[in-house]
Amino acid sequence: MTGLPHGFKEVRLELAREKDHPEGARNFGYVFVAPLDANGQIDHDQWAAHRDACRVVRFRPDETDEKGHLVRKPGGSWAFRYDITGDDEDEAGYRFNDERFVVGEYVSLKEEEAFHTFRVVSVEPV
Repeated sequence: MTGLPHGFKEVRLELAREKDHPEGARNFGYVFVAPLDANGQIDHDQWAAHRDACRVVRFRPDETDEKGHLVRKPGGSWAFRYDITGDDEDEAGYRFNDERFVVGEYVSLKEEEAFHTFRVVSVEPV
């Protein structure tokens, strides 16, 4: 991914503690590439200029990794989309417009009908 502006980062999210995973889960999460501003928030203008570079990989134990894109939904919310040409449901980020993707922060994603909380465990330059 050469040729991307300086603000592009690879962000790793891992499942935080929840009922079925009281210690969280390192093998349940996402790695995605996005432009982040100085506050660690997604930069819409840079995303719009380089949207094809904004990829995501969803990883789960005993499942094949899902690969997709970071997309902007009507109304300005963000989501992960794996089925670009079909009608599969996107995984929506809860208030991703306001979230800071910095190590130690927590973010939520809606997967099917349930929200799950993830911890930002790394943010590295692309």
